[in-house]
Amino acid sequence: MASLTDPLDLPCGLRLPNRLAKAALSEALADADNSPDDRLVTLYRRWAQGGYGLLVTGNIMVDRRHLGEPGNVVIEDDRALPQLLSWTKAAHDGGAAIIAQLNHPGRQSNLLEIGHTPVAPSPVALSLPGAATPRELTGAEIEDIIERFAAAAQVCEAAGFDGVQIHAAHGYLVTQFLSPLTNLREDEWGGDAARRMRFLIEVIRRVRGRVTPSFAVAVKLNSADFQRGGFTEDDSRAVVAALAAEGVDLIEVSGGNYETPAMSGSEASSTRSREAYFLEYARSVRAEAGQVPLAVTGGFRTREGMTDALASGDCDIVGIARPTVTTTDAAIAILEGRVDTLVTHEIQAGMRRALGRVADLKTLDGVLNLSWNTDQMHRLARGQEPDLGRGPLRTAVSMVRRNGRVSLKPRRGIA
Repeated sequence: MASLTDPLDLPCGLRLPNRLAKAALSEALADADNSPDDRLVTLYRRWAQGGYGLLVTGNIMVDRRHLGEPGNVVIEDDRALPQLLSWTKAAHDGGAAIIAQLNHPGRQSNLLEIGHTPVAPSPVALSLPGAATPRELTGAEIEDIIERFAAAAQVCEAAGFDGVQIHAAHGYLVTQFLSPLTNLREDEWGGDAARRMRFLIEVIRRVRGRVTPSFAVAVKLNSADFQRGGFTEDDSRAVVAALAAEGVDLIEVSGGNYETPAMSGSEASSTRSREAYFLEYARSVRAEAGQVPLAVTGGFRTREGMTDALASGDCDIVGIARPTVTTTDAAIAILEGRVDTLVTHEIQAGMRRALGRVADLKTLDGVLNLSWNTDQMHRLARGQEPDLGRGPLRTAVSMVRRNGRVSLKPRRGIA
């Protein structure tokens, strides 16, 4: 039976000193050139001193034309290699392994930028106010994006990262290829479940061919997207089996997207009452995963719950996300028994009756809570302490200010 303090050896040989991971949170802390700066070093130095065995970065985009949000780090080449080296050194100095989460947003690209046309497997728009209908990717463009993932992984290895995590969850491009709701293609990239997963498999293979065997290649995968007619748990189990056959080093289980943000705790109350949102799914895919370690992120709050999940064999790594922005040393606090329960701060939109007539309150609350946590990360990156009193109005203003500035840019001549 595994315990929280046990090390874990990934198939590639990377040893994690314990079973607690700081899961990915999109930091939005890049400079004007979308390169990391001292703020990310400050933030990750603090997390590295928090006792986590593994740190997973937030969204690192592979194409600067398509960002999930302003402030995303972009890796297209080695132009920011010195800054990337400083980032990884901050993690390693604290004794943690660090892997870079690589992503392309697809139709979730630059949502507030006027004149920007996102790209996607098929021209299916997000069901969010103001979302633009994406342009369908050509075969040549799909090949280019696969190559971008591989090129970014190669730079990450040169920069000292211990591995990369391909983001195949939360409604981003890889998820859009996997889902029958967003992939309506009838060519080699869609039409049935096997062809819908081809994009992800090709990304894994191309990355594998560009890095050394000791470099970890992980995947973050949705258990489901929680949308009728969408990506189901049965679909996800088939993808897990395919990933295991490709020899990936770690599969992290999550779920939902920005239309149904289960990853931020907006799932049904019956699910939320259980400690880990996606643990039952992880248990159900043990056979498909084979020897590939499983990480579960979403809802873990108590030492008892984390310990039981490992002891039962349902997962190999416990991912902690939102509690780390207010308790940066959450891992040490749990491992040393200083706390039995981690606290997560939740806010709700005001004027609920009026807003409920024009917006889905569950989705709005999910977006607000994501932004609240981004605000706290920005404070930590400036060397400040979290502001637990920040309410929904200040959070909303900050969110618009942070993301809305892209709408002031002139129309770009690219799609």
